[in-house]
Amino acid sequence: MNARQSFHLWDLHANCYHALLTLTSSPSLSSPFATRLTIATQHPAANSHGCIAIVKHLKLDDKIEIINAYGKTRTPEFLAINPCHTCPCLEFDGTDGAIWESCAIMRYLCVNNEGGEELYPSDAALRGKIDMVMDWRQISYYPNIPDIGYIVFGMAMDDEKAKKAFATLLEEVFPVLLDVYLKDTAFCFSDKPTIADLAIAPTLTFIKARSKFWEKVPEKVKEYATRVLEAFPDTKENFDMLDGMATGCDAKGFDLEP
Repeated sequence: MNARQSFHLWDLHANCYHALLTLTSSPSLSSPFATRLTIATQHPAANSHGCIAIVKHLKLDDKIEIINAYGKTRTPEFLAINPCHTCPCLEFDGTDGAIWESCAIMRYLCVNNEGGEELYPSDAALRGKIDMVMDWRQISYYPNIPDIGYIVFGMAMDDEKAKKAFATLLEEVFPVLLDVYLKDTAFCFSDKPTIADLAIAPTLTFIKARSKFWEKVPEKVKEYATRVLEAFPDTKENFDMLDGMATGCDAKGFDLEP
C-alpha cells in the first residue's frame, strides 16, 4: 500500500448523496484516524453500500471518520480527479490517478486489507465466478434498475420503460440469478456472502419504489436480498435509509401496474 491513498466514495446521484473516503498509512496526519470516510448519510446510495459494508465488516473503523461532504461531484476539483463524475470514486495519492465504479473499489478494498479474502476469496475458480457475477450485474441486471427505481430520487422516469425493464428482470435476469448463481448455494456460488452479493442485493431495494412491481418479485429473490443485507448488520442504517425512501415513495408512477 502506498504511504498515502485517498478514496472518494460518491453516490451515482450527484444531487442526492455523496461520500469521501481518505485512506492513509501515514501517522503524521492531524486526524486521529488512519482512514477518513466522509459521507452525507441523510441520503442513501445503494451503489456505495457495498463499499461501506466492506469497511465496516473488515473492522476498519479505527481508520474511518464519518462526516458530511455533500455536493462536490460536479466541482472542478472533483472533475479533475474523475471526469466521469461517477460514484463511488477512489482517488490515489501522487500520480496514480483514481478508479471509480463500486465493483472495482470493492475488489480493491478486499485485496488490500486483512480479512478481505472472506469477501473476495483467493481461490482462482471461485474468484473467477464472483467476477463473472459482478460483470453480469453491470451488463445484464443493473441497467434495468434506473427506470424502475430512480423515481425514489425525484427523477422523472418513463413508465413504459419501467414496465419493459421489469419484464426483463422477471423473464431473463432473475432466472439466471436463481437457477444459476444461487442454484446450489445461499449466496452467489458461495455458502458465505461475497462482494458479488454486495453488488446485487442492496440495489434490489430500488424496486420497492414501485410497490406493485415489488409484489411480483419472486419470493426467493426477496429472501436472497434479505439474507445478504442481514449478513452485514453494521451497515443496517444505510440499508434502512434506502428501504424507507423506497417503501415510502409516492412519486409519479409509484403505484404503476407492472
